[in-house]
Amino acid sequence: MNTFYGTGVALITPFKSDLTVDFEALTNIVNYNIDNGTDYLVISGTTGESVTITAEEKKAIINTIVEANNGRLPLVLGIGGNNTAAVIEEINTTDLSHIDAILSVSPYYSKPTQEGIYQHFKAISQASPKPIILYNVPGRTSSNMLPETTLRLANDFENIIAVKEAGNNVAQYLTLIKNKPEDFLIISGDDDLALGVVLAGGAGVISVIGQALPKQFTKMINLGLEGKASEAYAIHFDLMDITSLIFAENNPAGIKAVFETLGLAKSIVRLPLVEATEGLKSKIKEAVNKLD
Repeated sequence: MNTFYGTGVALITPFKSDLTVDFEALTNIVNYNIDNGTDYLVISGTTGESVTITAEEKKAIINTIVEANNGRLPLVLGIGGNNTAAVIEEINTTDLSHIDAILSVSPYYSKPTQEGIYQHFKAISQASPKPIILYNVPGRTSSNMLPETTLRLANDFENIIAVKEAGNNVAQYLTLIKNKPEDFLIISGDDDLALGVVLAGGAGVISVIGQALPKQFTKMINLGLEGKASEAYAIHFDLMDITSLIFAENNPAGIKAVFETLGLAKSIVRLPLVEATEGLKSKIKEAVNKLD
């Protein structure tokens, strides 16, 4: 269960100028994270632009990351959606032999009731051979998975082991941490709140900025897990500007601009997203250089 303590990162999918996947850059980013202290890798989440990736590309992305990782870190794979049967079909037809858990987003667009969300995850839990991390991100799904629903799922299904909570809602985090079963993990999906969540009893973070600044970010989270608040907040304050800048226009345009500054990947995204504006890129460059 300790597998998902600490810092997980929601990996980007780097693209070449012709919009094909840049597998070499992806391999480099995986190695960069492993070398700099990241605890686990998340494949094909929102930050990986999962909605504009084809099924064939997803397979190739998984294979590239599995090969680059070479068993060094736990791997989490994003498989979610608002068609329950299709999610189960993808779980059943995906080679999960190198995958340690599935990250599954609460159904978007359809706006199910809390009972609908519960039944969706119940069906996925019963179909999945791997542990499941629930993913609540109301800003993208248009519906909030309430703490009662998350806790009901946590108590009812042994293979539902964690929630990535990304509602930017401190009260909701605290309700979950206060009432969760002992071995159920509350993982922050909000980079700006991650340290506070960890200090309150959360298990860690699935981060966007962490993949570009793994050394600093994992150190901050580890200090938080050790209860060393003032040392951890010193790093948090250093990272505040860059963390805020990467979400100023859209994710992952911001984090890709950071990777471009670091020389690890191009800042190209696929439509309907567009690249960070030149103004934002220059602010990001300045913030990154300040950290050096």
